[in-house]
Amino acid sequence: ALIDDAFGVTNETGNKIPPLGRYILQDVNEDGIKWWQNAEIKNGRVAMVATIGYLVQKTGVHFPLYMGPNSSSDWLLSSTSGVTFGDVSHANALDTIAMVPSAGWLQVLFAAGLFELTAYKRQWMDGNEIPGDYGYDPLGFTKREGGWNSKELTDLRMKEIKNGRLAMITMAGWLSEESIPGSFPVWHP
Repeated sequence: ALIDDAFGVTNETGNKIPPLGRYILQDVNEDGIKWWQNAEIKNGRVAMVATIGYLVQKTGVHFPLYMGPNSSSDWLLSSTSGVTFGDVSHANALDTIAMVPSAGWLQVLFAAGLFELTAYKRQWMDGNEIPGDYGYDPLGFTKREGGWNSKELTDLRMKEIKNGRLAMITMAGWLSEESIPGSFPVWHP
C-alpha cells in the first residue's frame, strides 16, 4: 500500500502501518498522506514542548513572569475573577483551563489560527514537498550539503517523528493521571 512507503513507517511496527491506521488511510492519495504526516509532526512538536512545560511546572519551578507595573503584585489575568498569572502558573494542568477567561481563549484561538494559516500557505501553496517544512529554518539545517536528502537530516527528521510520538503518548498518560488519579501505573511528575 502507498502508506507503507511513507516516511516515518519504521521497524517498531514491522515496517508497516498498524491495522487501524491502514484502515483509516486505505483510500488516501499522496496529498492525504502528506496531510496526515503534517498533522503528526505538528502535534508531536506541540507535545514535546508540552512535556517540557508540564515537567517544569510539576517540579515546582515557577517563573516570575507577568509582574505588574510595580513588582509587588502579579498582573491580573482577569479583573472580573481576580485571577492572576501567578495563580495560573501554580495550578494543576487541567485546572488552568477553567481559570482562563473566554477572551483569553479567543486570543489563543486567534494566534493558533494565524500559525495554522501561515503553515498551510507555506506547506501547500508554496509547494514545500517535505511534511513539516514550513520554510522556517533559523539554524540552517536545510542549508547543509545534501539539503533535505542528506543522511543527517533524514535521521533528524525520523528522530523528531519518534520523539513526537513518544511525547504525545506521555502527555496522554500524564493528563489521564491528572483527571483520574491512579490511572497511570508508572512514575509521573
